[in-house]
Amino acid sequence: APTAPEHPQSAEYGSCSQRRMSMMEALELLDQLVDESDPDVDFPNSFHAYQTAEGIRRAHPDKDWFHLVGLLHDLGKVLVLFGEPQ
Repeated sequence: APTAPEHPQSAEYGSCSQRRMSMMEALELLDQLVDESDPDVDFPNSFHAYQTAEGIRRAHPDKDWFHLVGLLHDLGKVLVLFGEPQ
């Protein structure tokens, strides 16, 4: 089977050598950016992650993996702080 071409950012970010941080540090970094998709929100971006995870937990209490996905779903946005476009 043919393989998919490597994404241009794979070489830059694939080794995870840009910066090491905990998940909590990454969530806190979200609060340093203004999300272009929702620029007029009056609460920190990390709050959205917690709201999402809690909403999923209430709706699907038996799917702990899904709660985690809700918490982490926007973490890629921190790459804007390292020069990537939103």
